[in-house]
Parts: sequence; C-alpha cells; structure tokens
Amino acid sequence: MTTELAHAPEWAAPEAESPLDAVVEVPGSKSLTNRYLVLAAIADTPGHIRGALASRDTVLMADALEALGARVERRGSDWAVEPIRLGRRAPFGAGPIEVECGLAGTVMRFVPPVAALLGRPVRFDGDPEARVRPMGPVLRALRDLGARVDDGPDGGRGTLPFTVTGPGVLQGGLVDVDASASSQFVSGLLLSAPRFAQGLVLRHTGPTLPSLPHIVMTVDVLRAAGVRVDDSRPHIWEVAPGPVAGRDVRVEPDLSNAAPFLAAALVAGGTVRVPGWPEATTQPGALLPDLLTRMGGRVERSADVLAVSGTGVVHGIDVDLREASELAPTIAALATLAHGPSRLRGIAHMRGHETDRLAALATEITRLGGQAEQTHDGLVITPRALHGGVWQTYRDHRMATAGALVGLRVSGVRVVDVDTTAKTLPGFTGMWARMLGVA
Repeated sequence: MTTELAHAPEWAAPEAESPLDAVVEVPGSKSLTNRYLVLAAIADTPGHIRGALASRDTVLMADALEALGARVERRGSDWAVEPIRLGRRAPFGAGPIEVECGLAGTVMRFVPPVAALLGRPVRFDGDPEARVRPMGPVLRALRDLGARVDDGPDGGRGTLPFTVTGPGVLQGGLVDVDASASSQFVSGLLLSAPRFAQGLVLRHTGPTLPSLPHIVMTVDVLRAAGVRVDDSRPHIWEVAPGPVAGRDVRVEPDLSNAAPFLAAALVAGGTVRVPGWPEATTQPGALLPDLLTRMGGRVERSADVLAVSGTGVVHGIDVDLREASELAPTIAALATLAHGPSRLRGIAHMRGHETDRLAALATEITRLGGQAEQTHDGLVITPRALHGGVWQTYRDHRMATAGALVGLRVSGVRVVDVDTTAKTLPGFTGMWARMLGVA
C-alpha cells in the first residue's frame, strides 16, 4: 500500500445537520471520455466529443495522444479531435516521445497499443504510485504482436517506466492475455485493434475477469465507430481490421462519481437527485440503484432524473462487486455506518488500483474505531462506534470520497489530500458542500 501523506493538507469533512434535499449535476464519465479520445485519435476523420470530463485523468489522456500526433482542441466540455497520422517512421536520430501517465490506469494501459502503431519509440512514466501498478500483460501482448518493449532487464519489470517502439505497421493476430488484475488490459488492446494489419483475436486466459462491464463498454464504443467486433465466445474478442469513423458523440454523466452523493441520502436521510441518468448504459455505476435499495434506500426515476431517498438507517449487505469494483469504496463506507455486518466479495483485483484499496479501506475504517478485515477477495465490515480522526487517501480519489461519506455521520473526520478527487471529479468539495446546503 502506498505510503501515507505526512504533510498533505487535511479537509474537515462536514457533518450532515439535517436531511438532504439536493440536485447534484455530475460531469461526464471518465471511462467514456478516455475511450472516445483514443478512438478519435486513431479515426479516419476528425471527431467531436461533447460533455467531455475535464479532470486530471482525461487531460493526461488528451496530452498523451497529442504527444503521439493527435490534436485535441478543448473548449470547456466540448473537445474537437484531429487524428494521428499513423504508421510514420521516426527521422534518423529522433529521440523518444515522452508520455506522462500520472496515476491514470487508462492512460498507462490504453495508450501503449496506440504508441505501437507509430514507427518511433515512446517512453511512458507516471507518479511514484503508478510505478507499482501492474502492466505486464499489456507489455507481453505488445511484444507478442511485434512491438519492441523495454521495461528493464531480465524480461522486464512489468511496470512503469517503459518504452514502446512499434514497427510502423503492427501485424496483430492472435494474443493471449491474463486480465485477472484489470479489465483495462483487454480494453486497451481492443481499442487499437482495428488499426492492426490483421486485426486482433484476444483470449483471456486468467482465472477471473473483473469489471466486465468496462469491456462491454469498450466493445460498444468500437461498434458505434463502425468497427466489427465478435464477442460471441466467452472471454474471446475478435476485432476486424478496418476504418474507424470519426464521430460526434456526447458523454454520459459519470455514474460512479454519482455514487457518494446518492449514498449520502442513506446516511443523512432525505433525497439526492442526479439528472441525466441514462436509460440504458454500459457503465458499472448502473448497479447503484439496486445496491442502494438493498442497503435501505428508496430509488425512483422520473424522466432522466434518478432520486435516492433514505431515512438515516443503513442495512448491511453481502455482495459480489467484481463487475463494479469502483463502487466498492462507497459501499464500504456505507457498510461502516450500517446496522449490521457486510461482506464485499470478488474484488481482490482492487489491490492493484490507485492504491491497495482493500488494505487502505481496512486501515482507515479501523483507524476511526471500526472493524474491517481483509479476506482473500474482499472485506468483512462489522459496524462499531466510530470516532473522529485522520482519514488517509493514499492519493486515491475514491478513498477521499469514502472518507467524506463517513464524515457525514462521524464528527471530526479529517480527510487528507481531498484534492486528489480532481483525478476524476474536479471541484468535489464544492459539490459536497452545495449538496449539504453549506456552500
């Protein structure tokens, strides 16, 4: 687990003094914004992304693709994209292109296959915390597909930093990938696959496959761009080579970023409404209404507004979150405040997220007097009387929002480095204050 931040500022998480009655406008989905950016960068014609999320992760993605030769003109949430001229070979003596990944898993895993389509070296690095996040399956796949990858001696570290050098035209074909640690290993390769000469047949070989909805999301955006994808066989995806259409698309609100706000209604009582909730979506956040209902909330939908109401009473839950692990910190925070024990299962892969989220959640819940025990694939949380104190975030945005949620009920919670939420949700503290009516 990443070292705690000794000198980072602390934010006093506000308590809820009365039941909520709030409308929260949630900005666009990070997952969709970054997938649309990658496809626009390798498309045949220019594209336009409306409602794009402007956060650290998405700005890093846009900057990375611009370093590879795309042009991203950003005007608020409307982003126009000029594609990369693919297949160019480097002039003699040209140095490597530098790509900064920050702590963005989508950048470090989606952009290397794009870099392999160029004929020059591209060096990737990121935050210190990013250098322990697993990358080996993507790098091995790129080697198998014909790219040169330098990630250290003795077969490589399988982590940042690394350099990818493509042959100009990547042949593609059949590749096996163990995506047990992250569905992003699959999505990153699929997104660039239509530009491989032979397309791609990708077989997942591992024992588990977390966050499957994110792969479904990737297949969906590929098909919408005119790419032929066959996913009729379990854990095998076949992408045909061919054109990628430049499109004019609108990004859905980020349903996972809506999670702490909607969950707040269960903790504080009252109602929180999120407009723009899609009728059908591939986002894992679509599971929220069911999860919050099971934990004591009442969920209603009117037109495109999702409303969650609560009484302040939270029920424990036994749930497998392998398909929506990004919701686990919110569910864990609710479970800490529940009237009965909870078990969160199927989320062992969270040990390789922005931090080891299982260890981080167990540590911070325990620090405030709660009881949270790690299992081989999740957490068991038994509610206890809580007290105020420091809640470390480990530079993890979802740890920060989980701490804010606990602070609604527990006096004196101080969240360290709450601004890490800018990774996917800039302005979080202002949105939280407005929800509480204290802005």
